[in-house]
Amino acid sequence: MLKKQNRLTPKLAMLKVGARAIASTKHPILIHMIPMRRCNLACAYCNEYDDHSPPVPTEEMFRRIDKAAELGASMVTFSGGEPLMHPDIYDLIRRIADHGMLPELLTNAYYITPDRIHRLNDAGLLRMQISIDNVHPDDVSKKSLKTIGPKLDYLAAYADFDININSVIGASISNPEDALTIGRHARKLGFSSTVGVLHDGNGQLQPLGPQERAVYQDFRSTTPWPISQFMAFKDNLVEGRPNQWRCRAGARYLYVCEDGLVHRCSQQRGYPGIPFLEYTQEHIDAEYATEKDCAPYCTVSCVHNIAVFDNWRDPQKPDN
Repeated sequence: MLKKQNRLTPKLAMLKVGARAIASTKHPILIHMIPMRRCNLACAYCNEYDDHSPPVPTEEMFRRIDKAAELGASMVTFSGGEPLMHPDIYDLIRRIADHGMLPELLTNAYYITPDRIHRLNDAGLLRMQISIDNVHPDDVSKKSLKTIGPKLDYLAAYADFDININSVIGASISNPEDALTIGRHARKLGFSSTVGVLHDGNGQLQPLGPQERAVYQDFRSTTPWPISQFMAFKDNLVEGRPNQWRCRAGARYLYVCEDGLVHRCSQQRGYPGIPFLEYTQEHIDAEYATEKDCAPYCTVSCVHNIAVFDNWRDPQKPDN
């Protein structure tokens, strides 16, 4: 029987995660799991969904969550696809929280209702991130402020968990200035707001034009601390410059696909390709010490954000 943990406020919980991450490198900070690859949408730029696969069985998800706790993970993030399509998503979130880990959910928010928000509160969700790509839906994305706006009002009224709204800029987005409108609306509701740089199928930078760069700089200038510090790596990318950093994917950050295999991230699937239930401290140590060739132009925010805790220590060796 798992022991239910006393719930910390989101800010205090994140401070605890940060302190533990700085104190020791011998555990994953964040494990990203896919409980559901299927999605209710089909955004043209996305390579992380299908329209047919079933949910990962709940008992199998429980085993993976238990394994995350065994490895000493601090946080577990669910995405997809659309994780709210999983029939037992609340039980999965509760399993994470009952282990003392912090649950996070990445969603398109289409399934958000007041009842679902209350159930997420009760399950112990710490943080939700919602992607909104435009003000009005178009052929590229239906994740629009017009469509999702009422869902945001529900969240502002009822959610006990933190909420971040993320928008993107890049060649596939027809109105990059929509990111500014989305960000202002999110902050008006009391949410944090970030903007991402669209990547190709390997997680690498897609070239940005002058309009996209100007929108990014405008957004960046109005982003409050500490969120602004976690956007700093994008400053080089929007100008087409590489970043010099130490990617700890496969160690401090793990991506576990619906088949239960560990990958370095969502855009570098296939390696190491080890079953998560067989992943060991030796695997973590090896990936921690390995330099990744894709790092200089990587746009994957969660991997960059986790690497902040270790960029100042422990040099890496080239990937063989």
